[in-house]
Amino acid sequence: MINVSPIGRNCSQEERDEFEKYCKVHNIRPKMVSVLREKFAHFDMTFSIGGQISFDVFPRGWDKTCCLKYLDEFQEIHFFGDKTYKGGNDYEIFESERTVGHTVTSPDETAAQCRSLFLEN
Repeated sequence: MINVSPIGRNCSQEERDEFEKYCKVHNIRPKMVSVLREKFAHFDMTFSIGGQISFDVFPRGWDKTCCLKYLDEFQEIHFFGDKTYKGGNDYEIFESERTVGHTVTSPDETAAQCRSLFLEN
């Protein structure tokens, strides 16, 4: 897997936050991914946007669903992620028939959903 960060991996937290806002307005990462998908279509790669500042590039099938082959003994698997939309780095596992997918926006929301699902019954 290759992680691509248009702003650079060594940027400060302030720079990360500013780039994230800028990218949401100008779609920097989605535009880059679109061009790369077109230019490198013959390599059969997956491009997944994740986190605040980057996107991942990896061979098709090497997404987060790879871990599911190690979880055959479990009847129900819940997955929580924030990038669960098509093109996001959580999409494939979120949509997998092996998982119950949950979209979350923060660690606090993840904890609240877990409490609601697993502890309040």
